[in-house]
Amino acid sequence: MSGGGLLLGGRIADLLSRRRVLLTGLTVFTTASLVSGFASTAGVLIAARAAQGLGAALMTPAALAIIMTTYASAQRAKGLAMWGAVGGLGIAAGVLVGGVITTWAGWQAIFWVNVPIGVGAVVAALVLLPRTGPARSGLAQLDLPGAVAAVTGLGALVFGIQTAASDGWTSPTTLGALAVSGLMLSAFGFIERRARQPLMPPHTWRIKTLVSGTGVMLGVTGLLVGAVFLGSIFFQTTLGYSALEAGLAFLPLALILIVGTRLGSHLLGHVPPRLVAAGGLLLAAGGTFWLSTAPADARYAADLLPGLLVLGVGVGLVFVAVSITAMAGIPAQHAGMASGFLMTGHEIGAALGVAVLAAVATAAGDLTTSTGAATGFSSGFLAAAGIAVGLAVFAFLAMPARRATGQAHLHMH
Repeated sequence: MSGGGLLLGGRIADLLSRRRVLLTGLTVFTTASLVSGFASTAGVLIAARAAQGLGAALMTPAALAIIMTTYASAQRAKGLAMWGAVGGLGIAAGVLVGGVITTWAGWQAIFWVNVPIGVGAVVAALVLLPRTGPARSGLAQLDLPGAVAAVTGLGALVFGIQTAASDGWTSPTTLGALAVSGLMLSAFGFIERRARQPLMPPHTWRIKTLVSGTGVMLGVTGLLVGAVFLGSIFFQTTLGYSALEAGLAFLPLALILIVGTRLGSHLLGHVPPRLVAAGGLLLAAGGTFWLSTAPADARYAADLLPGLLVLGVGVGLVFVAVSITAMAGIPAQHAGMASGFLMTGHEIGAALGVAVLAAVATAAGDLTTSTGAATGFSSGFLAAAGIAVGLAVFAFLAMPARRATGQAHLHMH
């Protein structure tokens, strides 16, 4: 639901008070988390999880748009850099936190832990975010047919990609979901060309910083999420780690990712974003290649830790470079839409990364056996290294050659 609704959530954040949209999203997400933890049937859990996705689709682009429109110049760049850092860190640290919680408190606590955090976030938003803001046009200008087509098409796309990771790309469910996605996204394009107030302004695809940044965001998110997926299987199936031990094995990755984001923020003041992103992706390629050489009896410190550290620094550089440059030049009235566009790439990338690397790994070996998981781990990370190199070339050619300033200067009609 989150991946399919981000564009809509971003557009709503442009039409209504972003403070109100953020608070609504936080409230829905927090309430749905509480219900998920107490769910007694699969139907209740699925419905609550869908509500979580809806809440995330509202609050995520609203929060990023607030950063874009509240701060300017260097402060905006710092805020966007922190946003990128938190996004990457959440992926890397999620396995650790999930392992700790499920080991000590059970799966329900994964949802319950969101409740105090969500309540705290709501209180902080009420206290810290200003109530006043520019006048909004309201939902009367919402392109409802376009919204329905976009949410359905993107939701089916994410579902189809996720299903491919478990059932394969040729399964009827995967093919059916992708067919629905193609049909609805085609309808979305048709609707947008004729809408008086389109969900996405017609010049969105011409904004090089946003489009190239979203493309790199999609790729680097896929690399990181796919790496965590393969690593978790290898740690537990081949090396015999518990869920908690596997989570702790990713702790250095999460910590070094923070170092990478700090380094990236510093470098962006001196060198073009494309060099920072391309350099980070080449580091990620080196880290994933190192991991691909790990034997079935790998020692963590010698065979795995160096690759995880290099990968973490690399993706940290990329997340910051992309977060700052993708949003540069977006006028305030379209900050929500641009935020939704960028984060849609993030969500699709996460699903695609797992699906692609899982397909490569599964083709190489049976991931349910120790030997097969080791073979699949090696093949999957070798593929990840190749993807990272290709993505580095794309980032160098497509991303801005000038240093990032955080200033907004484009006009969208």
